[in-house]
Amino acid sequence: MNRAQRTTIPLNSLIFGYGPMIPFILAATGFWTLPVPWPALAVWLVVVWGALILCFVGGVRRGFGFGSDRASTLVEIATMLVYFTIAGVALILPWPRASLFLLAIGFATAAICDTRAAQSGNAPAHFAALRIPQFATATLCLLAIALGL
Repeated sequence: MNRAQRTTIPLNSLIFGYGPMIPFILAATGFWTLPVPWPALAVWLVVVWGALILCFVGGVRRGFGFGSDRASTLVEIATMLVYFTIAGVALILPWPRASLFLLAIGFATAAICDTRAAQSGNAPAHFAALRIPQFATATLCLLAIALGL
């Protein structure tokens, strides 16, 4: 069985999957516990970070689609464009709360889409176990901040 078909989460995916979720947790914690001006800075930084990570995830999906005979290149390109568009719009919206909600929707969508993609061969099989807890972390942190604005 090749690596893309393994259902157990490899160590590097654990590290590089959950590691980037730490800034979401720090931003939510800082937003709710630190004095002014830190909450505003946390909002700005988490929007930028969230957009970067969502774009990266789109690139991962596109790269898998181009590199795997099992994956649908068209599905991967469409998925990448959705993730990239959500991230890009979140960066240019003038309303931080709207950006946070949009990114939360993006991460929730990615959790569902990447899990389904893993089950159908359009993403590494271990994404079925990784993506929901990974992106639930980002989604919940973004919502916690957005609801506090």
